[in-house]
Amino acid sequence: MVKRRFWLNLIEQAWREKPVVWLAGVRRVGKTCLCQSLPDVEYFDCELPRVRRMMEDPQGFLDGLRGRRVVLDEVHRLGNPSELLKIAADHYADIRVLATGSSTLGASSKFRDTLAGRKRDLWLTPMCLEDMRDFKHTDLRHRFLHGGLPPFFLTGKLPERDFQEWLDAYWAKDIQELFRLERRSSFQKFVELLLAQSGGIFEATRFAAPCEVSRTTIANYLKVVEATFVVHVIRPFSTHRPTEIVSAPKVYAFDTGFSCYYRGWHELRGEDLGTLWEHFVLNEVMAHSQTRQVFYWRDKRGHEVDLVWAPRGGKPLAVECKWSADEFDVAGIAALRRQYPQGENVVVAQDVERAFVRNCGDLKVHFEGLPSLVERIAGASRS
Repeated sequence: MVKRRFWLNLIEQAWREKPVVWLAGVRRVGKTCLCQSLPDVEYFDCELPRVRRMMEDPQGFLDGLRGRRVVLDEVHRLGNPSELLKIAADHYADIRVLATGSSTLGASSKFRDTLAGRKRDLWLTPMCLEDMRDFKHTDLRHRFLHGGLPPFFLTGKLPERDFQEWLDAYWAKDIQELFRLERRSSFQKFVELLLAQSGGIFEATRFAAPCEVSRTTIANYLKVVEATFVVHVIRPFSTHRPTEIVSAPKVYAFDTGFSCYYRGWHELRGEDLGTLWEHFVLNEVMAHSQTRQVFYWRDKRGHEVDLVWAPRGGKPLAVECKWSADEFDVAGIAALRRQYPQGENVVVAQDVERAFVRNCGDLKVHFEGLPSLVERIAGASRS
């Protein structure tokens, strides 16, 4: 079993802060294997009927686990998982609980309200750079095409059938558990179109006709897939200036492999690498920052900056994602800086091994590799 050290360290850190940790993430992202690789834990698979019977009396169950580290895998299979976790947090301070399950449980308002202030949320994203090193497979093209779900990443042959089976299971086991959606064909068509058009600006009206539903239904579908981590809705950074795009979001697939599959890409061409690199950078930033509060910027003349990191009270960090540093065009960042002069400018490119600075007119632009960008953002988050 591969030890994913980055995530194991995040779990240990979260346990030092709160007694209950909620580990969220899409199915097959590796939650169970990650939990089983933790040292000195009592592991309970809540999908097993005998295990669920053990937990029918939460107090009696927890009394036998004093001072232990406990994993409750697939905790959403319990009749009232929030009750068990609340009792553990309020009355068993010497027990450390790691609960995993369907990402839809975390989307439930009841779950959030019951455990408010009592737990740490940890979001297990598809594989990041540290994971690739742990798996001893650092080929980015392979990671782009196969995606970042470990079972898909580890296959030698492109697992095409698995992508569709995953989407079918997502509908049956995630969506139907919490959301009252009735038209499976329309919803799945919408998800497939989103994954195929990943990285583009979202316009609900473009999806209504092919999915045979109303614009309002499309807007509801988008909220569902965002809540379940299947897409990331990246909203525009703005202060509502007349020249800015202020409302139209960009929507990214949660994983490059699914985007490639639904685009019909079996082999990657040079022109495909830039958009997939942008997806991968976004995944890396979200994994390390543990937030989806990332923005993009665009003005009405078409100037655009791929990512804007804007911590509360901080200066906006402008990030351009380029497969090769030679592809960088300063026009987007220059347009942003005419509106927001303060803040650093970064080009993150896969072919930059040693960071350097280039003066582009009056602008200073930092060219960095992805690890350097992540450290920069992590430092901004801590300050």
